[in-house]
Amino acid sequence: MNRYPAGIIAGFIATIVLSMLMLMKGAMGLMPDLNVIKMLTEMAYQRMGTPATPLVGWMMHIIIGSVAWGLLFAALSNKLPTNSIVGKGMIFGAIAWLLMMIGPMRMAGAGLFGLKMGMMAPVMTLILHLIFGAVLGAVYGRLASDQHVAASA
Repeated sequence: MNRYPAGIIAGFIATIVLSMLMLMKGAMGLMPDLNVIKMLTEMAYQRMGTPATPLVGWMMHIIIGSVAWGLLFAALSNKLPTNSIVGKGMIFGAIAWLLMMIGPMRMAGAGLFGLKMGMMAPVMTLILHLIFGAVLGAVYGRLASDQHVAASA
């Protein structure tokens, strides 16, 4: 499979895994203030005038994880350090986490690194992004037909 469709599919599967973990976190009552879907919904409503419904937040979450991160990982995977495709995914997940911490978290009013929600916010989001990256890398390694990627899986 071509690396870009593989990246989108891997991004989608990683986003589904991440979403299930987010739902489990919510169901357990862990850090209720850390609700990425609510944050995305409110940012889209305030900045783009979209309806203030969680469906918008979920759509943004899935598109960002599947298309944006999936395509970017496909484009950059051969340039990331380490020979392990899962390791490359985790490095990419950490980079995605860093970008989220200095951009969208501040735009959502959570402060730099989400510290307005407490010290656990950056820790929990980092763990979730590392899991996202590991799944992204593992699935991408299985799907991509690029010999270099397949050999490092």
